[in-house]
Amino acid sequence: MSRRAALLAAYDQQLRTEAETPGAVHITRLGPLRVATYPGGRGFVTYRGLEDADPRALVARVVDHCRADPELTSIEWKTRGHDHAPGLIEALTEHGFSAGESEAIMIGQARSLVVDIDLPPGVTLRRVHEPVDLLAMSAMLDEVFGDTTAMDSLAVIQRRLDNEDGIELWVAQSDGQMIGAGRLEPVRGTQFAGIWGGAMRREWRGRGIYRALTAARARSALQMGKTLIHSDSTEYSQPILERAGLIKVSTTTPYALCLDVSAG
Repeated sequence: MSRRAALLAAYDQQLRTEAETPGAVHITRLGPLRVATYPGGRGFVTYRGLEDADPRALVARVVDHCRADPELTSIEWKTRGHDHAPGLIEALTEHGFSAGESEAIMIGQARSLVVDIDLPPGVTLRRVHEPVDLLAMSAMLDEVFGDTTAMDSLAVIQRRLDNEDGIELWVAQSDGQMIGAGRLEPVRGTQFAGIWGGAMRREWRGRGIYRALTAARARSALQMGKTLIHSDSTEYSQPILERAGLIKVSTTTPYALCLDVSAG
């Protein structure tokens, strides 16, 4: 088995389970699917395989299930490029789902990310957990990404910190201003820790700060006994992780549907 195939097999076996939905307030099983509900009305659909399923029937079942829940306002269906699911994309499109940006699924050894970086003068890294810091971090992330994703997820992050599930939030600062951030999410019962939410203000990119944030998270992962790192990476972070030895094992594309709750 090639290195890529071995890492992809570990991803499917260890991560496409309950480990994929930390912070969910409720999970419903619909055949092979796991439908998670998060604070703020967000639904999330994932699974390990659909080889013997009827995608159109499953998508219809999910939409009916979510529309029947007045608390849900949106659904995200997480697809993977290596899955064999003929007709799934067509079924999602027929039910009104829209494709988001595809990202590379990157996996590799945590130790390969541990490097010493000379930070620019005045730049420091630290872990944060106080509400005021979480609010500032979320505002910075949404400014960088041009949306409200981080703010919308703030309650989930706070809940996970309160539950002490191992999540860590790291930020880079200069003169008291947050200029970069990223999460570390150890996955219980597996070899993996995930690095998520990596972002840098544009004017600070290309100066080694993102790589230093990644190294800090990798060191922490190793201290927890996690040997593998995984990440869904944008076109900006993928080259950095590739240079550190992680490899692209597949792709993931989210399909989103905004629900008309009045129709439920």
